[in-house]
Amino acid sequence: MSSEGAQGGTGGGTEGGRTVRVVLVDDHRMFRTGVQAEIGETGRTGVEVVGEAADVDQAVTVITATRPEVVLLDVHLPGGGGVEVLRRCAALSADTERPVRFLALSVSDAAEDVIGVIRGGARGYVTKTITGTDLVDAVFRVADGDAVFSPRLAGFVLDAFASTDAPPVDEDLDRLTQREREVLRLIARGYAYKEIAKQLFISVKTVESHVSAVLRKLQLSNRHELTRWAAARRLI
Repeated sequence: MSSEGAQGGTGGGTEGGRTVRVVLVDDHRMFRTGVQAEIGETGRTGVEVVGEAADVDQAVTVITATRPEVVLLDVHLPGGGGVEVLRRCAALSADTERPVRFLALSVSDAAEDVIGVIRGGARGYVTKTITGTDLVDAVFRVADGDAVFSPRLAGFVLDAFASTDAPPVDEDLDRLTQREREVLRLIARGYAYKEIAKQLFISVKTVESHVSAVLRKLQLSNRHELTRWAAARRLI
């Protein structure tokens, strides 16, 4: 890794003895090994690497099993890329108590790659030329909810979102709580109640209660109508 840093990085990740749990997702084993060696010495960096994955399916499995605070995510992966990982882990990202946050770490600095993963839910994007010290700093900042970008990449995101009109207010959707929205999306994607319960770490009975509340608030009769409603708003 060379000298490029994360924008605004301060370095140092062991302050207060805090540890951040991280999963590495990259299809190049040697790169994962290098990152592990660079930042994974927990006593020195405060970063604990709790899992690794080389493709989309592995990533979703490992992330779901370990519930890390931060995922270092490559953009180009077998099985659909980083955007697909973000899509399939959306419920974990939306968890208000134990959110899993994503930081893209890629060789690519193409605007379409940066914008794609940020729209998908990543909290930041750094290139693989970042130093180990700055990467540790970026991990801690993302764990705290900050957005982190390598120099000049933030401009891609600002330009992309500045050129897009703000989405109209959806009064129906605004009636739903954050958890109800998560359940809505999973129901609309065809998940069974048991699958939703497992993914959101809640009981099946709680899922049923959320579905009933969603149907009542949206004045819908069944999950088929709910799926059509969600699809029409591009929520799936």
